[in-house]
Amino acid sequence: MLLAVFTFAACSSKKEGTKEQTQNIRVGEVTHSLFYAPLYVGIEKGFFKDEGLNIDLQTTAGGDKTMTALLSGGIDIALVGSETSIYVHQQGAKDPVINFAQLTQTDGTFLVSRKKLDSFNWNDVKGVTFLGQRKGGMPQMVGEYVLKKNGIDPHKDTNLIQNIEFANIANAFASGTGEFVQLFEPTASILEKEGKGYIVASFGNESGTVPYTTFMAKESFLKKDKAAAEKFTRALYKAQQWVDTHSPEEIADTVSPLFKDTSKDITVKVIERYKKQHSYATNPLLDAEEWKQLQTIMKDAGELQKEVPHEALVNTKIAESVIKK
Repeated sequence: MLLAVFTFAACSSKKEGTKEQTQNIRVGEVTHSLFYAPLYVGIEKGFFKDEGLNIDLQTTAGGDKTMTALLSGGIDIALVGSETSIYVHQQGAKDPVINFAQLTQTDGTFLVSRKKLDSFNWNDVKGVTFLGQRKGGMPQMVGEYVLKKNGIDPHKDTNLIQNIEFANIANAFASGTGEFVQLFEPTASILEKEGKGYIVASFGNESGTVPYTTFMAKESFLKKDKAAAEKFTRALYKAQQWVDTHSPEEIADTVSPLFKDTSKDITVKVIERYKKQHSYATNPLLDAEEWKQLQTIMKDAGELQKEVPHEALVNTKIAESVIKK
């Protein structure tokens, strides 16, 4: 398993003037991307630390690996697509995975073309090799949803490749595989800067509002440590509000320590792009309409066995209590 670990604050530290120790929370993120800027703002601005939490951030590449880490107890909280909680539910888990705080509300991927196109039309994807994401994952399902929305059957009208490991997709494209590829930022912009690809469309703009990436935990964790979940969500909400009211340049300055290999101009451009298409949720509440849209996309992709009620896998009480205060 590809695993990068970032530890913030010392878990043995104590709050000044109190006997309360900082609580260590292990968070697994499905990928390390500027798409998750509010999380990094919360870390860098000390919002989690203010709540008495030490965030042990681990990058687990891919939804399957992230969910495995959560179910096995390797992490406490997962940042991953909401569809994974439904998959666990469909498998009859005794300890279901519950969504409790939303981070992003649109798809975060972009369509990258190998050739520079003067004008792009979705029909340009027909008859060529399309390097997609993992089957059953949110990026791939949204990708298929958008292609079908534009009159393209990805399995019949394109040579669809979706068996490459998440972490290796960009390298495969850079090495010559495919005419089009679906990528997250900042990878898409880095390829563009290097002249190895050109961003031609946003899947986020095309797919509408959806609970794309959320924080989730096993039901047992939320029952056992509800206070920690509330503190986590409170810190996240502060970060979401901060991101909503500050410029891409200010956000870039804040998160740049966590993206040392990404230039300042690309960081600003990426954040500006995500803010413009309203990818960053301004509060942690995952509502019923978004949940319905998620299942519409899953059903369209043939990945939904049966509709799951919003209240079965989404805890809104934590987010609602944080927002009201």
